[in-house]
Amino acid sequence: MSQSTPFDPRAFLASASSKPGVYRMFDADGALLYVGKASNLKKRLSSYFRKTGLSPKTEALVSRIQQIDTTITANETEALLLEQSLIKANRPPYNILLRDDKSYPYVFLSSNDDFPRLGLHRGTKRAKGRYFGPYPSAGAIRESLGLLQKAFLVRQCEDSYYRNRTRPCLQYQIKRCKAPCVGLVDADEYAEDVRHSVMFLEGRSNALNTELTNAMEQASMNLDFERAAELRDQIALLRRVQDQQSMDTEQGNVDIIAASVAPGGACVHVVMVRNGRVLGSKNHFPRVPIEQQPGEVLAAFLPQYYLGTAERELPPELIVNAEHADFAIIAEALAQARGYNLSITSRVRGNRKRWLDLAAGNAEQSLASLLSNRQHVHQRFEALQQALQLDELPTRLECYDISHSSGEATVASCVVFGPEGPLKSDYRRFNIEGVTAGDDYAAMRQALHRRFSRLKEGEGKMPDVLLVDGGKGQMNMAIEVLQELAIHDLTLLGVAKGVTRKAGMETLYLNDPHNELVLPGHSPALHLIQHIRDEAHRFAITGHRQRRGKARTSSSLEGIAGVGPKRRRELLRHFGGLQELKRASAAEIAKAPGISKKLAEQIYAALHSD
Repeated sequence: MSQSTPFDPRAFLASASSKPGVYRMFDADGALLYVGKASNLKKRLSSYFRKTGLSPKTEALVSRIQQIDTTITANETEALLLEQSLIKANRPPYNILLRDDKSYPYVFLSSNDDFPRLGLHRGTKRAKGRYFGPYPSAGAIRESLGLLQKAFLVRQCEDSYYRNRTRPCLQYQIKRCKAPCVGLVDADEYAEDVRHSVMFLEGRSNALNTELTNAMEQASMNLDFERAAELRDQIALLRRVQDQQSMDTEQGNVDIIAASVAPGGACVHVVMVRNGRVLGSKNHFPRVPIEQQPGEVLAAFLPQYYLGTAERELPPELIVNAEHADFAIIAEALAQARGYNLSITSRVRGNRKRWLDLAAGNAEQSLASLLSNRQHVHQRFEALQQALQLDELPTRLECYDISHSSGEATVASCVVFGPEGPLKSDYRRFNIEGVTAGDDYAAMRQALHRRFSRLKEGEGKMPDVLLVDGGKGQMNMAIEVLQELAIHDLTLLGVAKGVTRKAGMETLYLNDPHNELVLPGHSPALHLIQHIRDEAHRFAITGHRQRRGKARTSSSLEGIAGVGPKRRRELLRHFGGLQELKRASAAEIAKAPGISKKLAEQIYAALHSD
């Protein structure tokens, strides 16, 4: 289509269908820009051409549209399936795209050998044996194989290597294998080790621990102390893994998917749970070209992730950290493609809530790490230089924030960024004293005066840009302090959350409360400002909580109320010793017989007090 003929949305919408279907948007050169689905094509497409309320990137998409093609489907489920096929085939630039589409690996246990082997398997399941998984990455599977090799000494060597041995290899010397290749272990003992390995892989860790504990006590009673010590070490090793997972329930096959969105990127973290045991997790960084909320990112991610390959296992339950109207349609489409029903839910309790919190926390952390990449931050500094019209690239940004609880334990934070990212060694906190409780203006004034008085005396480095988190009041405090200390030629930037208090809607003030600076929501300079503002907020809250909870009680295990000789004995038996008990989390201590959650927290605090 010729570029000279502009696209007429009004004429197009007049003839658009109101049925469900898929739409494809093209530019003037015929290149596909975006693929979408809708239960009502006319209503959905009309939303792109309204006069107000569009995000900057949606406006950029609309400005390039020269042609729209639609395909009507029988229902919205068929539309979703067609949409994902088109996205996978064409990878349009304005769609959220999942880059990694590989199948997951499994743990393979051979069944046609007198002495079965364990190994990593990826691809078609042709060999005879059992497959455990899937695991989210080769690293996660090697971690499990390494643990099994230490605990149960089941061989992991290839059959060609195993069948040509005439003497034990190094794995036998370092006690990672019992050398079945040269007959140093009988079949019954080896079969028992394999059985224990299968129990672990199936997620029956609690039953396995109970069995090993009983065997250890029996060996001790029979005066077989060498065998008892071996079993003790196995129990300690397995217990340590349970502590790391912190959520062994022996029930539930579920994937937990959490999305985190921040200015400049998005992360989706997938945690895989099989038989109640966390097998591992993996990060995905989809390309998010249009301003999205976590629910929208998940609605685009789930179909591509599970419909993109039939090899990827789909559990009967998906737990997500946000809600979206399309989840019901997505669940129906997945059920139709895979042949069994499943649920997508975000409202969970107990262990499922802990799984979801784990996934959400990992998504946030992983995204923060991505955004703090040195090259990424340097590009944002260059954008900030242009936005603030600075003569030179700024090399030091300082941002200040205040945190308190109803005026209690007020703490001010100072975080510092350079072109290579956060300079955490230069971070500072100020305990605010002598101001009216809840007076953020006075708290900001005190923090800035203390900081810049020292800088004026030659202590530390002067920033190129000073950012103050707050509105015009905090901005005025900063101006007064700089005037009192006769500090000039310092760029001052106020960052207010704006009326909607949403990311991308901040109000910026440059050097004067009346000089408002407007940056588009997709601006890398704005993303940098949001990043340093959020980091100052996090650092202030952490300092406030530490100050508020500074008093700690300390006691020994014997001095804890409610922990008598019997409970101490049960605790040590459950964990295999005091050293393993000290490594356990409060949640793991609560799993011990007769220990409540409150008592577990008291025990944990006592063992970890200074």
